[in-house]
Amino acid sequence: MSFIRAATLARSVATSSCRRYSTEVGAKKSSNLGFYLGGAGLVGLGTYVYMGFGKEAVTAKKDLKSPLDPSKFIDLKLKRVEPYNHNTSKFVLELEKGEASLLPTASCVYIETPDFKDDKGEPMRRPYTPISASDLEGELVFIIKKYETGNVSKHIHSLKAGDTLKIKGPLPKWPWKMNELEEVGLIGGGSGIAPLYQVLQHALADKTNKTKFKLLYANVTEQDILLREEFDAMKKKYPDTFDVVYVLDKGDANWKGPTGFIGTDLIRQHIAPPSLGEKVKVFICGPPGQVASIAGKKKGMKQGELSGVLKELGYTEDQVYKF
Repeated sequence: MSFIRAATLARSVATSSCRRYSTEVGAKKSSNLGFYLGGAGLVGLGTYVYMGFGKEAVTAKKDLKSPLDPSKFIDLKLKRVEPYNHNTSKFVLELEKGEASLLPTASCVYIETPDFKDDKGEPMRRPYTPISASDLEGELVFIIKKYETGNVSKHIHSLKAGDTLKIKGPLPKWPWKMNELEEVGLIGGGSGIAPLYQVLQHALADKTNKTKFKLLYANVTEQDILLREEFDAMKKKYPDTFDVVYVLDKGDANWKGPTGFIGTDLIRQHIAPPSLGEKVKVFICGPPGQVASIAGKKKGMKQGELSGVLKELGYTEDQVYKF
């Protein structure tokens, strides 16, 4: 079955993985049924009001529908591969005319590979967050880093134009609601930037947005920074509501930004304080070691106990979400 969903989401394009450390919002499961509206009858309506995830009413673009199915994998053809840096590429999947992903914010999809099996003999699958806008017609775009120990990422990087990828979704994450928060801190590392970008491209493009966002984005070298042009463009276009700070493990002589790990000092300097209560939220997505040191280890697909730097600074579990 296909589902249709509102597409007044971000107008800009981007992609990336939410990878194996992604989790769902456990307390919100009962509301996820609103994602999945099947049947050709709804498609024929062209436009309809969606009242599901996040309990916000939004209107879909006329005639757009999604080929994605949350109950099964479908094959999508790889349209082209665009090398990004030494270990990362953009993978552009082809959708039919009149089709868009229509993914809600925030959510991702599963990608499955038939070439590698898990310990139960089943095809391996991993969650990835697209960087293309939800209402982008005709394409679904991911930005994916190749990990030598990651079988799914190696499989994806072995593909060429004309090959297919198995996709299932959406997998709902955090139910974003416009202007529910006054301040949002975003802490990202490496290819874990995609879910954070999805939130930003959706919220900042909304003319009603009043929430202020601050992104701390850590990478090993300057060449490893993903979507830098997009973030710099956002900063220029939305100077009153968005700012970004790039952090490198190792900066060369020309690097003017901070170096080292994201810790107490940087977070205290750039992220809104926990004293704002329910009006502040910190989202984090990155390598497991980074997430553990800043916000505590995740427990499987659940959030896990809050610890680390954010706990020491006084943030509560309700103020932090780990993708």
